[in-house]
Amino acid sequence: MPANLQSIIEDATQDAVLRMKVDRGAIEVVRAEHVTWSDGSLGCPASGMQYTQALVPGFRVLLRAGGQMLDYHAAANGHLALCPPERAIDPVIDARV
Repeated sequence: MPANLQSIIEDATQDAVLRMKVDRGAIEVVRAEHVTWSDGSLGCPASGMQYTQALVPGFRVLLRAGGQMLDYHAAANGHLALCPPERAIDPVIDARV
């Protein structure tokens, strides 16, 4: 079942609560948007991995928690991953445009 932006925000927030060991109220949504990723890495390629070479619709959610920025990348099917800053690549298209 396809995810929607609100469900991705909820999943990312829940992950941040557990990961950062902070109260849900301490999580700030800085930005949440529909995007298109340049390939199957969802804008977070890992060294040595190969990815589908096609545009992938999805989401990006930036949260602030415990003084840190957390950059979550997701596919339209709801697959969500926290992307470390050193691997994060911006999406190619903002799907809202």
